[in-house]
Amino acid sequence: MSTIDIMLPYYGPVDLMQAAVRSILVQQDPDWRLTVVDDCYPEPGIADWFTSLGDERIRYLRNEQNLGANRNFQRCVDLAEHDVLVIIGCDDLMLPNYLSTVRAAFAESPDVTIVQPGVQVIDERGTPARGLVDSAKRLVYAPRVKVRTELGGEQLAASLLRGNWLYFPSIAWRRAAVCEVGFRDGLHVVQDLALVLDLVERGAQLMVDPVVCFSYRRHRASYSSWRALDGSRFVEERLFFLDAAARMESRGWHRAARIARRHTSSRLNALTLMPAAVRKRHRSGMRVLARHAFGSALPR
Repeated sequence: MSTIDIMLPYYGPVDLMQAAVRSILVQQDPDWRLTVVDDCYPEPGIADWFTSLGDERIRYLRNEQNLGANRNFQRCVDLAEHDVLVIIGCDDLMLPNYLSTVRAAFAESPDVTIVQPGVQVIDERGTPARGLVDSAKRLVYAPRVKVRTELGGEQLAASLLRGNWLYFPSIAWRRAAVCEVGFRDGLHVVQDLALVLDLVERGAQLMVDPVVCFSYRRHRASYSSWRALDGSRFVEERLFFLDAAARMESRGWHRAARIARRHTSSRLNALTLMPAAVRKRHRSGMRVLARHAFGSALPR
């Protein structure tokens, strides 16, 4: 396998981004290229910091205007050149064995499109964290495997629609497949799940590798968290799941379609946010959350 493209769509605190970059610099596997795509973050001196690293494997690019997360993700895909790419979050960390782990997984199964390695969750301070969402991912939704395991077809689609147990920034992808599909326009919360399901519908296989090699940072005040509290993320999720149900039905994947129509995990997630919305007296958020948690699964 050739050089692995590491794409870093950047917009956020400089110190966390620098920590992410340093985690790449200490990879046991040195055959990588890092491309940082700065989405106009208003902080001076960022380009100078990258120049000071003096590493020819790193290139820093700054967008002419802010594209937003989804379009910047797509730009990262468009800029990638090698067979395998990773779109790391600008605040996440690769453990030193990350690249060697995903490279070995692809080498074992050349036909695999997606590799999801083992992940540990950390908080804003970098200490281990395991909240309700991540506990549900690990204990309820994620497949329990002890060796590298391939999944695909309706089995994988149904599993992900029941509860998205993937950690998008930790995933390694076959570039050609991702370029062919791309990120769907207009999505801000579920674009990662949409991309995976689009690939699965085209026959892509996903490999789960239980080796822990990535630190995913969970922020209590993240963009998706705020969208969850005001309920807006669930408007997007509801439309996404109903569309997914129709797509699954048309393929004859009836079990996956039923799971998508019910989108039980999304409803439960909305329900768990109700107390916080009540405490903050977020009346519009309370209404949207309640409608999503208890409303009909059928489109209006």
